[in-house]
Amino acid sequence: MFQFEVDSELCIGCGECAADCPYSVIEMVDDFPTISEEKSKQCIECQHCLAICQPGALSIFGLDPAQSMALPGKPLDPAELELLMLGRRSIRRYKDEPVNPALLDSILEVVRHAPTAVNQRGTVLTVVEDKEAMDALRTRIYDALRQKRDAGELPEEMKFFAGVVKAWDAGKDILFRGAPHFLVVSNPADSPAPVADSLIAMNYFELLASAHGIGTVWDGLAKWALTIVVPEVASMLNIPDNHEIGYMMAFGMPAIRYHRTVQRPGGVVNKVTVEKSK
Repeated sequence: MFQFEVDSELCIGCGECAADCPYSVIEMVDDFPTISEEKSKQCIECQHCLAICQPGALSIFGLDPAQSMALPGKPLDPAELELLMLGRRSIRRYKDEPVNPALLDSILEVVRHAPTAVNQRGTVLTVVEDKEAMDALRTRIYDALRQKRDAGELPEEMKFFAGVVKAWDAGKDILFRGAPHFLVVSNPADSPAPVADSLIAMNYFELLASAHGIGTVWDGLAKWALTIVVPEVASMLNIPDNHEIGYMMAFGMPAIRYHRTVQRPGGVVNKVTVEKSK
């Protein structure tokens, strides 16, 4: 339910909620925020109004502003975030132990708040956190790939999966790198930006996981396998049929430690300027 309520004793009439509303749903009437029934239909449920109300006078959807986390008046140390971003590495060696379930749940709770186009919030985070389930997925996908290889049914552009299966039979897991966990992010295919929404959520997960010492690797091989080569195996993940998969990621506690950032070449900053008339 919409339930837009303002505590008249707490409200200071600053108008910030109305000024910040993306769709101008809130109007100030006699220095008091109001929403007409007609305008309420345009609300995208972003909760900007709840977040920007300094005295906590405003409630919407029955939410109590006191239950939200207070934000500091200044940003976090950017140097620490910069070091985290420059220091993250794709992890391809993992400990044979699970991530603490409570920690993983905490990370996923934050990640599900990742922004989506027009605040659609259709993102589904499909997580393989159980060792038995991960082993079953790993075995089933390699068996399916082997069958396609032996039957000569690998797509021409995916012939390299024959080598992936050969490595697995020799004891090397190229597909998941031995990671104990797996994450697939998807969004409704008919949403405004399904792939972009999924990638934003995946980036949220990677950075927060890294901050907790969890290793990750963007798993393009698994995505190709499960969406192009053996899509029938993806059914065991129970991803909604109307969803488009954005990306996949293997993760777990790293069995290695990197000691410094790299000095990576490439990447271009293209600054647009306007030539001044003489």
